[in-house]
Amino acid sequence: MNKLKRMLFNVPVLFCICCPVVVNAQSNSQQNKLPLTDLSAFKPTKSWQIAGDVFMDPEKTGAIRTVKGTGVLANISEDKNKGEDLIAQMQHGDMDLEMDYMMARGSNSGIYLQGLYEVQLADSWGLTDVKAGDNGGIYERWDDTRPEGQQGFDGHAPRQNVTRAPGVWQHIKIAFQAPKFDGSGKKIENARILLVELNGIKIQENVELSGPTRGALSQQEAANGPLRLQGDHGSVAFRNISYTLYNKPRPELLNLAYAVYKGKFDGEPDYKTATPEAKGTSVLLSSNVNTLQNDFLIHYTGDIKVAEPGEYSFNLGVPGGSGVMRVAGNPVVTVKENSGVGKVTLKAGTTPFDLYYSKVVDWARPALGLVVAGPGVREYLISDGNVPSLDMVDPILINVTGKNSLLRCFIDLRNGKRVTHAINVGSSAQVHYTYDADNGMLVQLWRGGFLDATPMWHERGDGSSRATGYALQFGSAKPAINKLSDVNAAWSSDTSGTGFKPIGYKLDEDKKPTFSYSIYSVTVTDATTVLDGGQGIQRTIELQQPAEKLYYRVVAADKIDEMGKGWYMIDDKGYYLHLGDDSGKPVIRNSGAQKELIVPISKKLTYSILF
Repeated sequence: MNKLKRMLFNVPVLFCICCPVVVNAQSNSQQNKLPLTDLSAFKPTKSWQIAGDVFMDPEKTGAIRTVKGTGVLANISEDKNKGEDLIAQMQHGDMDLEMDYMMARGSNSGIYLQGLYEVQLADSWGLTDVKAGDNGGIYERWDDTRPEGQQGFDGHAPRQNVTRAPGVWQHIKIAFQAPKFDGSGKKIENARILLVELNGIKIQENVELSGPTRGALSQQEAANGPLRLQGDHGSVAFRNISYTLYNKPRPELLNLAYAVYKGKFDGEPDYKTATPEAKGTSVLLSSNVNTLQNDFLIHYTGDIKVAEPGEYSFNLGVPGGSGVMRVAGNPVVTVKENSGVGKVTLKAGTTPFDLYYSKVVDWARPALGLVVAGPGVREYLISDGNVPSLDMVDPILINVTGKNSLLRCFIDLRNGKRVTHAINVGSSAQVHYTYDADNGMLVQLWRGGFLDATPMWHERGDGSSRATGYALQFGSAKPAINKLSDVNAAWSSDTSGTGFKPIGYKLDEDKKPTFSYSIYSVTVTDATTVLDGGQGIQRTIELQQPAEKLYYRVVAADKIDEMGKGWYMIDDKGYYLHLGDDSGKPVIRNSGAQKELIVPISKKLTYSILF
């Protein structure tokens, strides 16, 4: 990454696939914040402190500088002063956990759920082949009695590497299900990591944990245990730690009875007079009580039992048909096509319910899935677990072939705007970007997988694709170059009056494109290169004829902090931006609710983004 020196330390203050359903980590339970005004939420330790902010040098291993204040939990672990693990006073069983964290260069940390099961945190920036010990991995178990080279086992690498640079904030969400025990204390169900989402991307899902991972506080599993943050393998910081506990008994369905009616039903039959094809009782809500594959209606009656009064939400899935769920005779969920959701307030105890499932679509496989969530109860499948995924289509994923790959399509941005002439460029370093040929602008930049083309190529499609990693997006599409009378003049929102004309692009031997366009009677070339180690990109913009009063809009963001020597931190330590020595005098200015960094350009401009 060349020359990002120690200025950080001098800054002034396809169709349904039959599989067990993994539901989302949602509930009607309260989210709690772990207070970071002092260390009273944790057991005493020496290397951890409360700070107002932190700075980490991306070039110097383990380096960290803190600023006085509150809100950030910082661990200082260096060669001479090795850090310690931090154990929370709070005990947990089933839990959703969410936080921001920042890694120092070369650091290694981890989140130990119940003190036993580690989700790895590590400086895995730029790696293309990640393992269980890399960022977002579920660390392996360890057994010294196993043969040499096989002591480590049952680790789970992240699906893709979406790790960001040292010294920038990353965000992680974890949904954890604790092991279950019977009345005698015997374990009857292993712990599970239901979900790990890193920087907005799902990287782990429904991973069963056969036992504690290496480095656990104990090999003795339990229903509850402490949250533990690893601190002995390098400096690390955390903020915005929130959690939701799920410690209430799950609702139960009791006294289930069913009746199956043959026919293509538009609505319900008169259950008092209609003759069922089959009927009986069941211990499980399921479509498997029926031998018919199509043109049938199943009607269930029974009771729902809850231990905790409050609002409960239901998600009813009935592929290939319609259905209704009623509680105490009142409709809660009405399904017109495949699935529907609804909420109801329940008292503690039992309440009668009934539901029906009418199937009329030939190609859909029969299935009946009911998901419930409530106070102290994470969303879970209360019906038969062997049901199809509600995602009716296998994703159509595009991988990079060779060193670079290109795909032209529509791209929809998070602000709701559609880029209609987008050119997506993927690299084997797993750093990718989208170029807007209508404006000569870099639209987004991401790492990890390349593109999900399902919206474009499934059935008739809508022509769009989406990044499969979390993308940095650089504001609404506007011309990259503008002619300004002075540095305070408004930036044009489109290319009207600029004479803008796309020329196209040329590919080098590695299929890396250099784009060209004409604007204000000047020909512009625009080339983007992935930095060594996949740490980011370098952009080179050249004017083929000298020009005056032209400015280049480098970035628009909510926050732009100047660090010195051409370096900037963008969006609350979201990523780094470095202007090359060939740039004119940069200007940071207001643009509505955002900031803009603009630079005069007369011949050439280079800048880098590290993320």
